[in-house]
Amino acid sequence: MTETLSAAFRDQASHCEALGSPFMGRLLRLLATHWPTDTALARKCAAWQGDIGPLGASLPLRICGGLHALVLQQRDADLIAAYPPHNVPDTRLRDAVLAALQTHDTFLSGWIDHAPQTNEPRRAAVLIATAHLLQDRFSLPIHLTELGASAGLNLMFDRFRMTLAGTAYGPDSNVALAPDWSGPLPPPGQLTVAARHGVDLNPLAATEPADQLRLLAYLWPDQSERMARTRAAFALQDAPVDRGDAIDWLAPRLRIPRPGALHLIYHTVAWQYFPAHIQTHGEDLISGAGRAAHADAPLAWLSYESDGQSPGAALRLRLWPGEHDLFLGRADFHGRWVDWQAPTRLP
Repeated sequence: MTETLSAAFRDQASHCEALGSPFMGRLLRLLATHWPTDTALARKCAAWQGDIGPLGASLPLRICGGLHALVLQQRDADLIAAYPPHNVPDTRLRDAVLAALQTHDTFLSGWIDHAPQTNEPRRAAVLIATAHLLQDRFSLPIHLTELGASAGLNLMFDRFRMTLAGTAYGPDSNVALAPDWSGPLPPPGQLTVAARHGVDLNPLAATEPADQLRLLAYLWPDQSERMARTRAAFALQDAPVDRGDAIDWLAPRLRIPRPGALHLIYHTVAWQYFPAHIQTHGEDLISGAGRAAHADAPLAWLSYESDGQSPGAALRLRLWPGEHDLFLGRADFHGRWVDWQAPTRLP
């Protein structure tokens, strides 16, 4: 297992470096080379069953998240001094991390019981653009349903402000987005969100310090702007997020009549983690509801997910009535850039 974990550390390092975190690359490669085997954490990892890499349990991210949590809680002075914004030699970072793995063994062993969880507000750039397309086409208030909503930060996207080429979308906000945008700009206008609701297997409460810590710990320590943006989003979140299986939860929600409103279902880097049979069931449910949609109560389904291609994730919008299936482009997994290929007006 040590060799397998070492390979998982290196694999995760490459992913983090590609997403703009050289510190995480350094940290993960040091762990790959110097991982101790004499701790309860090491023994727990060695006994772990199944895929431990980025597409499975993500043990490397769980371990790094635990170390970052120690820093955020100010529990280890030497670790704090070795983490950003400080820039120290690899030997000093290595020594601080190895000492922390020994000193905080019990805490870290407990921390990895929970899967990594993030709630990236920059992904809202795609949500904002799509909602403006829908508002321009239908001129109806929007009901939002988010699957895999985590803490529900992106249920609040209409309260964020996105600026593209001098054009502002949304109100003045402490959550400010300015992605590297290519392609046509979405139509400007005023969004009207009439209702919003999300679901997650393990929802986090944006107002709870322990849940805030878990979200912040999985942001990468050399990306301070992500942490500032997420903290600002905490203050805006007031939407309900239920605990449950997304598709079981969605089924009765699809039966709720919404005359005079558009229902937008969306998920961002969540659907890909659903088991294949759940994905099939979910697609059947949503498509069935779509076939019952009509002009004064349309249904839209936005998917922002990996499709096995690169770069980034694929953006797909399905729209009813009419059974339209539209490719909107691609976007970075963290929302840093958007290659927008949507039509200027929806059918």
